[in-house]
Amino acid sequence: MKTIQIPRPIVNQLLQHAQSDDKLEVCGLISAKNGEPCKVYPILNIAEKPEHLYRMDGKQQIDAMREMRENDEALFAIYHSHPSSEAYPSKTDIEESQYPEAIYIIVSLNTKGVLDLRAFTLHGGEVISLIVTL
Repeated sequence: MKTIQIPRPIVNQLLQHAQSDDKLEVCGLISAKNGEPCKVYPILNIAEKPEHLYRMDGKQQIDAMREMRENDEALFAIYHSHPSSEAYPSKTDIEESQYPEAIYIIVSLNTKGVLDLRAFTLHGGEVISLIVTL
């Protein structure tokens, strides 16, 4: 199983963003410089049912991708939260994944006192779990 390293400050930002609205799915992007995750780009979730789905605001997503290019960063990961389900891609997450080169990170708030963060690659409907180290 492939291992990825995510710096603790990035993980803390993801967890804080997920907890900022624990009833709705939050989402965003993580950039990397020289392969190392370096910046979190929170993006507004504009899904019709944000408590169960996420759909990134197109303008914010384009702006974030532009800023990444301007800063010589690349897309590292796409993240979102699951307020009431496990940290595993839903059928919709798998069907709508459009960036096979990106890592997909899911933060679950459906735990007893401990937040659950997991990472995956999604290729052609196949879900591959990754080991996350800090």
